[in-house]
Amino acid sequence: MKKRNGCLTAGLILTGFMAVFILLGCFWTPYDPTAMAVGPKLDGPSLQHWLGTDNFGRDIFSRVWKGTGATSAIALSTVALGAVLGVTAGALTGYFGGWVDGALTRLNDAITAFPSILLALVVLSLLGSGNKYHVVLALGLVFAPGYARISRTAYASLREANYVQSARLMGAGHGRILLVHLLPNTLYSLMPALTIGFNNAVLAEASMSYLGIGVTPPDASLGYMLSEGQGMFSAAPWYALGAGGVIVLLVFGVGLVGQGLQSRDRGVG
Repeated sequence: MKKRNGCLTAGLILTGFMAVFILLGCFWTPYDPTAMAVGPKLDGPSLQHWLGTDNFGRDIFSRVWKGTGATSAIALSTVALGAVLGVTAGALTGYFGGWVDGALTRLNDAITAFPSILLALVVLSLLGSGNKYHVVLALGLVFAPGYARISRTAYASLREANYVQSARLMGAGHGRILLVHLLPNTLYSLMPALTIGFNNAVLAEASMSYLGIGVTPPDASLGYMLSEGQGMFSAAPWYALGAGGVIVLLVFGVGLVGQGLQSRDRGVG
């Protein structure tokens, strides 16, 4: 029990630290992330350049800092879009049932029949690669079915609850019941899924950008920096290790939070 509580606490601390790190990077970095020749090319870590410089003389720490914020913003936007679409579909199917449930559930099953990352690549190829908004849209669409399944179960289990029946007797419409009475009571069951979704979005965006079909310059991205760092790993390993290390910390912290929330859902800790 203590271990699981400690897991949640550690996750919140690490995630909070990363959140502060990201927010600070939105307003200030030691150097302009795109400025060239701010130091010697492929210079090692030093007091002036904590992660050294790349082959253009750019400060790697500033680039990683700014890229962490960009990747996190894409992941959060993806989760938000996927959750809105998924919760809406899940609420309609779970609350109304009948033909609405049958139609939307079949559509949900059809989408989940394909591997999510493959489907995202298909959507991205149709929209056009190299645009962060297209990445958000593609990932949000393929992640939505997961949230829909969870929401459907939650809404179906609560639609006949006493407080819902009381609201109907008092004349509350379907919209008010869905948004005011049911939505707040179903959100907590989504929290672990949202943390998993964030981590999946971070890794998916990094993978796409690494392959050159996600975010491309001049926009920053941890995945693209990993791709850059691979090409110069023998001369400047600190580039790839810096970007990769931040991804690990970010995903690990959020993952600990999700694990802790799942433990609380099961009544442990």
